[in-house]
Amino acid sequence: MTDSFDYIIVGAGTAGCVLANRLSADGKSTVCILEAGGRDWNPMLHIPAGFMKTLVDPKVNWLYKTEPSEWTGGRSILAARGKTLGGSSAINGHIYNRGQRLDFDGWAQRGNRGWGYADILPYFRRSERRVGDADDQYRGRDGGIVVSDPDWKHPLCDAFIDGAVSIGIPRNPDYNGATQDGVGYFQRAIHNGRRVSAARAFLHPAASRANLTVRTHAHATRILLEGKRAVGIRYMAGGRGGTEVELRARKEVILAGGVVNSPQLLQVSGIGPGSLLGRLGITVAHELPGVGENLRDHYAARLVGRVRGTDTINERARGIRLVAEVAKWMVARKGILGLSPTVVHCFWKSHEALQTNDLQMTFTPASYKEGVQSRLDDFPGMTVAAWQQRPESMGWIRARSADPLAPPEIQPNYLAHEMDRRVLLGGIRLGRRLLRTKPLAPYFVREEFPGEEAQTDDELLEFARQRGTTTFHLMGSCRMGPAGDRNTVVDDQLRVHGIESLRVVDASIMPSMPSANLNASTLMIAEKASDMILGRTPPDAVPLAEAG
Repeated sequence: MTDSFDYIIVGAGTAGCVLANRLSADGKSTVCILEAGGRDWNPMLHIPAGFMKTLVDPKVNWLYKTEPSEWTGGRSILAARGKTLGGSSAINGHIYNRGQRLDFDGWAQRGNRGWGYADILPYFRRSERRVGDADDQYRGRDGGIVVSDPDWKHPLCDAFIDGAVSIGIPRNPDYNGATQDGVGYFQRAIHNGRRVSAARAFLHPAASRANLTVRTHAHATRILLEGKRAVGIRYMAGGRGGTEVELRARKEVILAGGVVNSPQLLQVSGIGPGSLLGRLGITVAHELPGVGENLRDHYAARLVGRVRGTDTINERARGIRLVAEVAKWMVARKGILGLSPTVVHCFWKSHEALQTNDLQMTFTPASYKEGVQSRLDDFPGMTVAAWQQRPESMGWIRARSADPLAPPEIQPNYLAHEMDRRVLLGGIRLGRRLLRTKPLAPYFVREEFPGEEAQTDDELLEFARQRGTTTFHLMGSCRMGPAGDRNTVVDDQLRVHGIESLRVVDASIMPSMPSANLNASTLMIAEKASDMILGRTPPDAVPLAEAG
């Protein structure tokens, strides 16, 4: 007998965990959430510094790789995606960053009703429990995701902030408030020294509900269709070689598998570009050209400086000092094990003539081998990273075959657009300037990467080509927009164009890149989607005059 539920959610990542909580809250609607990975029992998922392990751990990470491209020097880039309860929120860098008002107003201007900043601000507030000083006009106090300030300071961080201020960049203690630009310590989803994933914040508190079923090691392989209506999901229990199971949805099927897995599942189910499906031998159930297209990501260049006069995380994470740091975390949940990979933010402009910031920059008193955040350098180092907030370059997610368990092709086309290269150059030059401010001078020995010998635009772009990498902010592969736009996949209610009872709710629906890390916006999307699915009246929009 086939199991039936009111709602089937595919993917227990950031969005899926929120949806499972909200859709099951009435105690009546039956909800089943499927996760291809396992339970979030790995201790490295809960220790903030554990990201260095989970970033390369196939047990909790899909470990996808992008296709080689011109502007990555022919390299494949790691495209880490969470494969456990909590999804990428269980392995990411913890940063809580919403973006700018103009990002979401831009979504609305594309024809997506109800997605302007004034409309979505109440959902940001609903998902968040801000700990610390904040303007409650913008910030939430009662949500599931705890957002805290670091309880750890370092002289290099303070000197970097002072140096930014000395060249005209203002301090901004709350970049998630009225304005984003400025410099200060990052806010992060860490509470009492432990990661706050979406699973910890939303799924686990709801897991005991009789109307909520959580199935792990359940890899969705097909959306079941009857004509143009989604009626269920087929999944493989235990992965390849496991038992095939079918579930029926009385109300809706909701894809929350993320930017890679959601479009791939649509494609192998026969929903997508007809030309692609034809080449793969997949019968076209519904022609939808935008599925898997419009992919974007942030591509960062990381400048490394050698340090003197103080220690860095590089030294604290070795030998007897690491033992002491472990003991400190075990006893008091403090020290470097409770840190996010980046500590200080700097949102600023690639050119002084701009009215709004187009760069996100980060600083940490550590450095990584070849720029990959899983191995620390052997020397005392500090890192300034820079990336364009709103990239123009677009790529795609495309199934390689009809096999739903085969990794898809991921091609972000990093830096393909000239504007992206121009903005990144501005960021590299600003990063160099920040490393050489007077407050940092007592600590700065020399620039290890790109090195003093790189001075021309071509030389700096070659540095970005050879050592640049992702910030793991993939989005847009199931773009939201009006049905008349062939590049869109879902409408402003997140319903798949032309298919009944099927929605996509994750970062793949973003019409354009927010000026931000993406976890906060994905939480917001899921909060808003839950109201849409349940037919609830949305909260009143914040009057623009009050939104700052």
